[in-house]
Amino acid sequence: MCALAHYLERKGIATVVIALVHEHAEAIANPRTLSVPFELGRPLGAPDDPAFQLRVLRAALDLLDRPAGPVLEEFPDPAPEPADYDGWACPVSLPRPDAASAGSLERLVADEIARLRPWWDAAKDRRGRTTVGASGYDIEDAARIVSRYADGGEPKDPGPERKLSRSLKLACDDLMAFYTEAATAQPGGAASQDLSDWFWGETAAGRALLALRERAAAEDDKGMQLIGNLLILPRSQAHRART
Repeated sequence: MCALAHYLERKGIATVVIALVHEHAEAIANPRTLSVPFELGRPLGAPDDPAFQLRVLRAALDLLDRPAGPVLEEFPDPAPEPADYDGWACPVSLPRPDAASAGSLERLVADEIARLRPWWDAAKDRRGRTTVGASGYDIEDAARIVSRYADGGEPKDPGPERKLSRSLKLACDDLMAFYTEAATAQPGGAASQDLSDWFWGETAAGRALLALRERAAAEDDKGMQLIGNLLILPRSQAHRART
């Protein structure tokens, strides 16, 4: 959408972009961009909260009053939690990966997936759909590719021919989707920030993605650098990155 905005502006059509990745917005430098601190996939911040969504939209549309650019403004507030939200706990108690020895991420992630599988199956049956599968891998293969790379190895890609950077990105997406869907199998819902904190702070899979991100950012390949620097870690979890 950022690149499309430049094209539309050249045709004389004023645009505003709502950006979920601040660094991406900085690099593209659209005429008018509102950077928002929300989870990926939620550009308006909070589901079922029209008042908050309207605030975001108004903040974005107000940028149309700016005739010159590039303008990059940040929305100041995080997405609110539901009024009746009392907190959340994962339906499965996973062992914390903190004390794990080096080189064991593949085993740890495989164990987590086995523990979460019944809950993911239940969530899929209840919803009648899943967002897991974009990579074309079974979730075990997706986890194996991610964790082997995170452990310092060279994963063998069992899928269609494509660059490793693309395979890793799609495998990471599937891994995050699997964990999120499994964790929300219980009725009642969970706040997106709680889910994000749990995944990145309390699971071996989150630890594997952090290690993958660090290694990818140091690669010479531009696609790998993009994954490491922009496309894995959400802004709300930036404090977990090594500085």
